[in-house]
Amino acid sequence: MRKLQADNILLLTVLALLVFGLVMITSIGVPKSIQLTAPDILYPNCSDSAVDCYYLFKNHLVRLLIGLIALLIASKISHRFWRKTAVFWYGATVVLLLVVLFAGSQFTTFAKSWIVLFNTSLQPSEFAKLALIFYLAHWLERKNQDIGTFQFGFVPFCIVTGILALPILLQPDLGSTLVVGGTAVAMYFVAGAKFRHLALGAFIAFVAALLIIGNVSRVNDRFQAFMNQDENCREDYCWQTEQANIAVGTGGFWGKGLTQGVQKSYWLPQASDDFIFAASAEELGFIRIIFVLIAYGVIGWRGFMIAIHAPDKFTMLTATGITSWITLQAFMNIAINIGLIPVTGLTLPFVSYGGSSLVATLIGAGVLIHISKYAKANAPGTYRRGNRRSYSSQYSSYSRA
Repeated sequence: MRKLQADNILLLTVLALLVFGLVMITSIGVPKSIQLTAPDILYPNCSDSAVDCYYLFKNHLVRLLIGLIALLIASKISHRFWRKTAVFWYGATVVLLLVVLFAGSQFTTFAKSWIVLFNTSLQPSEFAKLALIFYLAHWLERKNQDIGTFQFGFVPFCIVTGILALPILLQPDLGSTLVVGGTAVAMYFVAGAKFRHLALGAFIAFVAALLIIGNVSRVNDRFQAFMNQDENCREDYCWQTEQANIAVGTGGFWGKGLTQGVQKSYWLPQASDDFIFAASAEELGFIRIIFVLIAYGVIGWRGFMIAIHAPDKFTMLTATGITSWITLQAFMNIAINIGLIPVTGLTLPFVSYGGSSLVATLIGAGVLIHISKYAKANAPGTYRRGNRRSYSSQYSSYSRA
C-alpha cells in the first residue's frame, strides 16, 4: 500500500481549534480557577498568593500536551493494529463503564461518570466512543452481505451498540448516549443497512426516548425546560439554557472582548466546559464565533473525503465513525448552547476543558490523519454505501501490501 502525504487541512483545522480552546479557557476560566483554588477566601483577588487565576489554563495546557502526544502516536500506528485489537478495546471499555456505574466517583448529585486514579479523573464514556468505532468497523467489515439482513445484521448491530450504550445511559449520560447511537447508525448506514431496518431502529429509539422522558425526573425536567421556558423554572432547571442564551445574545455581532464576559462569572454554569461556546460568543461575537462552526464543517468535509478514498472497508468505516462522532458532538453542543435542543451535557471537541474528552478526540483525529496517508486518490466512492463489488479481492491485495 502506497503511503501518501497526510491531510494537512484537517490537521491545521484541529490545531486551530486547540489554540482557540486554550485562548478561551485562559479568558473564561479565571472565575472557576479562583473558586477552585481559593473557595474559603471571602473576596479573592489574583494578587493573593493563595489564589491561582490560571489554574484551569495550566491544567488544560498539560492535558493538551498529553493529547498532542497521543495524536502523534495515533497518526503513526498502523490501522491494522486497531483492527486486530478492536475486540480488546470494546471489552475493556465495557468493563470500565460497568466499574463507573457501580463503583465510580460521584462528581455531581445526578450522574456517575468518572473514575479517580492518581489524583486525576478518567471518563470512560469518552474513550468508549472510539472503542465502539473500532469494533463496529471490524464487525461490519466481516459481516459483508449479512449486514442487510434482519437476523444477522440488524439484531446483532443493536446488541453490539446497546451493550456499550446502556451503561452510559444508566450513568445517566444522555448526551454521550445520543452521540454513540448517532455514530453507530452512521457507520451501519454506510456499511449497507436496509432503510426499513433504519426506520425500525428510529421507531424503537423514539419509543425509548418517550419512556426515558416520562420516567427519569432529571431528563423530564430538562425537556420541560426546553419546551416551556418561563419565569417559574428560571431559578431551577432552566437556568443553564437561560444564561447561555443571555451570553450569546449580549455578545452581539462583535462581542465584548476577551476577558470582558460577564456570564462566566458564576452566572453560566460550566462556562469553560459544556457551555464554552456560549461564553466565547459573549466575548467574541457572532462575526468571530462563526469561524468555529466553519472549522467543524471543514473537519466533516475532510473526514468524509478521507472515508470515500479509504484503502479498505475497515478504514472507510473507521473514518466515517470518527468524523461522525466529532461533528455530531460538536454541532449538538453548539445547538445546546444556543437553545435549539435540551441540555444533555456534552463537551465541545478540541475546545472544552476536560482531559478525557480532549485526549480521546485527539486520538481519533490522529487515526483519521493516519488513514489519510493511505487514501486512494484515483478511486473515489469505491466503498460507498451498498457498493460491495470486488471488495474481497481488493482487500486481499491491501492486506498483502
